[in-house]
Amino acid sequence: MSGQSLRKSPAHFSMPKLTYRVWKVWRRNFDVFTKTIAVNFLPSLLEPNMYLLAFGFGLGGFIPGINGQPYINFIAPALVAISMMNGSFFECTFGSFVRMYYQKTFDAIIATPVSVEEVVAGELLWGATRATINSTIVLAVVAAFGLITSQLFLLVIPIAFIVGLMFSSIAMCFTAAAPNIDFFNFPSFLFLTPMFFLSGTFFPLTSLPSAAQVVAIAGLPLTHAVDITRGVVTSNVEPILGLSIGAVIAISAVWIVAVTVFFFILSVNLMKKRLTS
Repeated sequence: MSGQSLRKSPAHFSMPKLTYRVWKVWRRNFDVFTKTIAVNFLPSLLEPNMYLLAFGFGLGGFIPGINGQPYINFIAPALVAISMMNGSFFECTFGSFVRMYYQKTFDAIIATPVSVEEVVAGELLWGATRATINSTIVLAVVAAFGLITSQLFLLVIPIAFIVGLMFSSIAMCFTAAAPNIDFFNFPSFLFLTPMFFLSGTFFPLTSLPSAAQVVAIAGLPLTHAVDITRGVVTSNVEPILGLSIGAVIAISAVWIVAVTVFFFILSVNLMKKRLTS
């Protein structure tokens, strides 16, 4: 039995065969999004305003500066990174599951020359696009409050796509294993919620014990998204574990790329197995 499992395991990491048809799937989701843009746009616009008002101005009035900057400047880039995570993760969990299970959209697309792998890859790219759209809206809100202090802030847009692709790929692994839509309550509360609070978002990671800092760096993807976003929005990155700012950003960039590639390949293969079995 164990030998059989070992022989099957490499299939989870076989390179997907993709063509230009991936963009057909992406375009289908984009067209649906544009038809419901009012519903999709308002939450992305209102949510960061509430966080900035409540935490930045409200709570921030009782908190001294962090790393030489006001508290609201500390949390603003984190809100941009959080929008990358939420936009892509929920799109490729709840959104993809609805299209796959309830609307039978995947079945309809697979009946065309588009392959299963291309459907899943198109979903992942769309999740990354949603992360980019959401984070761009939040970035505009942050800019309206005058909280951008770096000339590199436009790098948030390509960063958002890569970070979004990472979270989309992780989310799709959960979708591949989900028996029903209620299953997504588990990753929402056990995966997203800890990252929301413990990834250097609302307080510095250096406030935590060294062991907790190591866990945050090694196992929480949002930590690296926050570090890079903070670097290009405010040029102020927390020197975690005694590392320099440049080292922190370099480690985060390499970590994100490696994890994105790993979970992209894994998620495509897991979904292929689910849809063809």
